[in-house]
Amino acid sequence: MSTLPTVAILGRTPDTENYENILHRLGIPYHTTLDPESTETATHLLLPGGGDITPAFFGQSNHGSLRIDTELDILQFQALSLFAAKKKPVLGICKGLQIINVYFGGDITQHIDTADRHKWIGRDQMHYVYHSDVSRMDFFYQLYGSSTLVNSAHHQAINRPGKDLIPVCRAGDNVVEGLMHTTLPILAVQWHPERLPENAGESLFHYFLSPPDFPK
Repeated sequence: MSTLPTVAILGRTPDTENYENILHRLGIPYHTTLDPESTETATHLLLPGGGDITPAFFGQSNHGSLRIDTELDILQFQALSLFAAKKKPVLGICKGLQIINVYFGGDITQHIDTADRHKWIGRDQMHYVYHSDVSRMDFFYQLYGSSTLVNSAHHQAINRPGKDLIPVCRAGDNVVEGLMHTTLPILAVQWHPERLPENAGESLFHYFLSPPDFPK
């Protein structure tokens, strides 16, 4: 008999409510914590959305970053380090994608020129993202084919991808919207699958929570 995965969400409540709701709906045990060491009892790590990363962590001064929470950044980096060292699955969402990118040595554009197309406007903005033609074996192509409609709520984006991270999809303005690690079971998206309508985001969570041969 297979054992259910368990997910650690490294974030602050109540900001993690939407992530908890989808895991509850999927019947997946989870716990939300600010203690990186307590994540080690979980099989999977979820790095949720939130404010912007402290720019010093990617070698810049602040010229556009908002809602900075340096303590949370450090805790998320620590949890990610523990999971990367043990080659355990990690999913980053929105800020989580950017945390993963910075952890592996990439950097961030602190305010993109096309921010109005991506920002939160009191409701989700919707737009298409397109496969980057990197590999038809990556998670984006397996789940969505050449393109899919996603939601958006961010004003920053990846500039330089981190070491061993490859973009698997981009928006029409060339903003990176999905990443995967080439050797570790780490993937990330810039959108918010946890709140897509009509359960449209559940396929990504099923992929993330699938058996240990992930990534496929």
